[in-house]
Amino acid sequence: MDALPLIALVAVSAAVAGAARRTPVPAPLVLVAVGLVAGFSPGVPTYHLDAHVVLPLLLPPLLHTAALDSSYLDLRANIRPVALLSVGYTLFATVAVGWLAYRIIPDLPLTAALVLGAVVAPPDAVTAAAIARRVGLPARVTTILQGESLVNDATAITAFRVALAAAVGEGMSWGAGIGEFLLAAIGGVGVGLLLMVPLHWLRTHLKEALLQNTLSLLIPFVAYAAAERVHASGVLAVVVVALYLGHRSWQVDFATRLQEAAVWKMVAFILESTVFALIGLQLPFVLKELGPFGVQEAIGYAAAVFVAVVVVRFVWVYPATCLPRWLSRRVREREPGTEWTAPLIVGWAGMRGVVSLAVAFSIPLVTHDGEPFPARSLVLFLTFTTVIGTLVIQGLTLPVLVRVLKLPHPDPQTVTLIEAQAQSEASEAAEARLRELLDDPHNSLPPPLADRLRSVLERRRNAVWERLGAPDPVSGESADDTYRRLSREMIEAEREVFVRLRDERRIDDEMMRTLLRRLDLEEAAAYREPDGS
Repeated sequence: MDALPLIALVAVSAAVAGAARRTPVPAPLVLVAVGLVAGFSPGVPTYHLDAHVVLPLLLPPLLHTAALDSSYLDLRANIRPVALLSVGYTLFATVAVGWLAYRIIPDLPLTAALVLGAVVAPPDAVTAAAIARRVGLPARVTTILQGESLVNDATAITAFRVALAAAVGEGMSWGAGIGEFLLAAIGGVGVGLLLMVPLHWLRTHLKEALLQNTLSLLIPFVAYAAAERVHASGVLAVVVVALYLGHRSWQVDFATRLQEAAVWKMVAFILESTVFALIGLQLPFVLKELGPFGVQEAIGYAAAVFVAVVVVRFVWVYPATCLPRWLSRRVREREPGTEWTAPLIVGWAGMRGVVSLAVAFSIPLVTHDGEPFPARSLVLFLTFTTVIGTLVIQGLTLPVLVRVLKLPHPDPQTVTLIEAQAQSEASEAAEARLRELLDDPHNSLPPPLADRLRSVLERRRNAVWERLGAPDPVSGESADDTYRRLSREMIEAEREVFVRLRDERRIDDEMMRTLLRRLDLEEAAAYREPDGS
């Protein structure tokens, strides 16, 4: 097997994503556009989406990284809107879009139309996270969108299996369909609950950071495969495990956390870049399989389905937002008031992605009776155009919509003040603990070393408060910025000496690497960004 095309895909996707960061256009849209052009360029290898690759190999790590970055407490606080979107909306969209497609497209059987509805129902987790990060949505809206996209794939894939069974002639009843849905949901959550504690125990008891991070890379695949083995939802198993591990990440040692954050950041960047490029590269396959349908006729149906997908989401979002508040005083008391702008953003942020395409490509060519699957080529085309349409139209206009609506953003000064107060409280606890330790004869330290511990603690306490102060009139920097810049210059001077000593053979390479690592850790602590990254 020639690995060069795969390497080229990853390398070019990463390069395009890196270049896109310098433009105002979100990287996913640039990658899709480049993929669309590359798909018809001579000499470009063919890349075909395979559900047997995307679902078990690409989806678990992408869901895992998204869930690790999510807040379990925020999701729990917003469980009602998240559930209404991830389960209620996905099932509603499956039926509503499927029925509308059945009414719009002549000779399209209802079962095939419901398959189409299930395929295009779920907004994509990768797309939602990428766009939300870029446009700076309010925290609660971001939490709801991320929570929806973490769970809705499980709902849509189960709905797809039920609709597909009916379409290929397996004769699945409503009762059997509901039973399969409950098995997938309850089983997926159950597998996640069974795995999360022992996996976390392993993470906290392995002593080597390399072993811990190797386990971290395996966890999403283990959770997904274990759930799918018992016909449960691998998506829910991955999400449950990742949310638990993310919530308990403070119990893992610092070396593992530092390494794990870097590893998963790289993995997510590579996979997200490759996935969006793959979406654009599927156009030649879709057009080739369009079959008896004319392109002009298919484009008309595509426009109608795209409009149906967009309208159906708004038909669900506004009632799902307003009705519970109107009907329940408890909801009104527990949840903050919602302006009309928040549901508008949630409704417009329904971009579809690679999961929809991968599931569509898994539709079999023939039914159980040996007959061709009805309108399979058209279902593929409509899925592709819906994904591209939502990515391009909604993805490009969402940042503009956010700016026009002037959604409230957290005040940087307020955020910094909260951070400073938290750091001050923690520093007081650390100072009390230090006094207690130094009073113990077993912990006696020379005064310079004890003073150094106190100065490090004082520096950590003051650093956040200094960001609230007025900048220096000459340099334009805050005191904290100046401190970090000077610290970095001093560390760089030390680093140059270590390299010179190595070149002069006064120390060997191993010692130089040890000394440089100490400086790297000091630089990471002294010159970290204000957000701690």
